[in-house]
Amino acid sequence: MSVQLSLRRLSSRDPEFLSALDGLLAFDNSTDEAIERTVAEILIQVRTLGDGAVLEYTRRFDCLQVASMVELELAPAVLAAAFAGLPKDQKQALEIAAHRIRIYHERQKADSWEYTEADGTRLGQKVTPLDRAGLYVPGGKAAYPSSVLMNAIPAKVAGVGELIMVVPTPAGERNALVLAAAHLAGVDRVFTIGGAQAVAALAYGTQTIPQVDKIVGPGNAYVAAAKRRVFGTVGIDMVAGPSEVLIIADGSVDPDWIAMDLFAQAEHDEMAQSILLCPDAAYIERVAASIARLLPEMPRREVIAASLAGRGALIQVSDLAEACVIANRIAPEHLELAVADPEPLVGRIRHAGAIFIGPYASESLGDYCAGPDHVLPTSRSARFSSPLGVYDFQKRTSLIQVSAAGARSLGAVASVIARGEGLVAHARAAELRMEK
Repeated sequence: MSVQLSLRRLSSRDPEFLSALDGLLAFDNSTDEAIERTVAEILIQVRTLGDGAVLEYTRRFDCLQVASMVELELAPAVLAAAFAGLPKDQKQALEIAAHRIRIYHERQKADSWEYTEADGTRLGQKVTPLDRAGLYVPGGKAAYPSSVLMNAIPAKVAGVGELIMVVPTPAGERNALVLAAAHLAGVDRVFTIGGAQAVAALAYGTQTIPQVDKIVGPGNAYVAAAKRRVFGTVGIDMVAGPSEVLIIADGSVDPDWIAMDLFAQAEHDEMAQSILLCPDAAYIERVAASIARLLPEMPRREVIAASLAGRGALIQVSDLAEACVIANRIAPEHLELAVADPEPLVGRIRHAGAIFIGPYASESLGDYCAGPDHVLPTSRSARFSSPLGVYDFQKRTSLIQVSAAGARSLGAVASVIARGEGLVAHARAAELRMEK
């Protein structure tokens, strides 16, 4: 089956290159007004009515005729049965992925620390996990067990007291892989609800679902809009944009591998972004030929073609050093260094959600089982944010114990600064302790 594809070509030598690149990267993250109105109403109803509103929206949107919230909670035995019923290869794959993700995230755990100064003043930081977190997982025909593992395992490693997962089951359709992943990850409670109403239930709490401290996990436009609106009442992981991959290639890697890596991002949806940077014009043409030859074989070829045509590009650069400069400007979610000698380039990269080093490190391994989290900053936010990790489920509290001697020396400093700011009560609070 032939698929028509017009793939953008750019050159860094073009005087208008940077403006063309910025145009390519531009993404309108605003939400449709109709979606915002709907989400705002749903949040109000759930906050006001609790379980009753959740039940009504579940009947309306998921076509589930349920009478009580009891029918929407899955017992741990249901999750265990879902795992037990999987084919052997799926069980093993999930177990290996979960083990690798857990081992990696164990290294991220932060410990409390403190030190005592010469005058007896004690300072430090207390690290504690969140009491309760909520995990949103897409449901129905969509099967994202990797999303469960990547969000739930860091939370459990962090020591979160209770992890509550919400997953829609439209028309009662449950995904065994998703439930099995919840079992492996140690999710505490699972409710078969979705959409903005599930986000609202987690954020505000209902008669059945307790309020959480943070909500993580991907969802559709309604879920994203709801997460934006409840931020502040609870924490959220991030408001993610479309998935992205940037590949820096030197021409040493099989062009079919590069084409397939570009496809792997593009098949997410039409707004996903796949970009190649390479100094070798002939190799770029070989990649283009691989794309044309392999695309018709892809089950999601229409989505891939739309993504590549709309937001993809093959870009010729002067050399690999310039490729790194451009990569830092793009600050991609995923960055592949598909070059013969990648190590010198790693040090040049400052902004990327994850760096895949060398020809064998395909981005898809990071999505499922390498170990690092696949929840990564998008839309250039890698300039200032990080992958999801154990640290997202831990809080840090400052510890300050001041000795009498410390009160005299520190009080003098605080008094001067406080009076300089015109805050006399601040100054006096410090001075009174100096006088004693």
